[in-house]
Amino acid sequence: MALNVGKEVSKLRRLTVRELRERYEDVFQEECRSNHKQWLIKRIAWRLQANVEGDLSERARRRALEIANDADLRMKAPPEKKPAPVARGRKFQGKIATTHDKRIPLPGTILTREYKGATVQVTVLPTGFDYEGEIYASLSAVAKVITGSHTNGFLFFRLNGTGARK
Repeated sequence: MALNVGKEVSKLRRLTVRELRERYEDVFQEECRSNHKQWLIKRIAWRLQANVEGDLSERARRRALEIANDADLRMKAPPEKKPAPVARGRKFQGKIATTHDKRIPLPGTILTREYKGATVQVTVLPTGFDYEGEIYASLSAVAKVITGSHTNGFLFFRLNGTGARK
């Protein structure tokens, strides 16, 4: 059985902290003491993936303990680094040529939009858009999946040539 981690994480993001705590207790079979939503999402997703794909082997666990025991712990904080001196008299002005569509934010940006009472999140990738673990070639394709009908992706995500609306 294959697990689509992206879809599972999307489902978990929609849950409340109380629901995540209940899910945690179901998955780990132990009481949850955290109310930190992001931590709960990460831990539950990790356990679901470990259950499907297999956990660490006993040999790997022993090796991790060996490494942890050998780790040197710092007893005092490192000294503060001095900032690098500013090079005076050296300036460069110019424009960087790019073929990137200026209406689309840079890769790594997460576009967020409220739609029919739900929060929709799409991650901009270098070669497409990630929505709930699936990769789409265009924002319009993502908008079509969300709305069920053809919609201009730039308008749906409010990218009207001036960048994302805050």
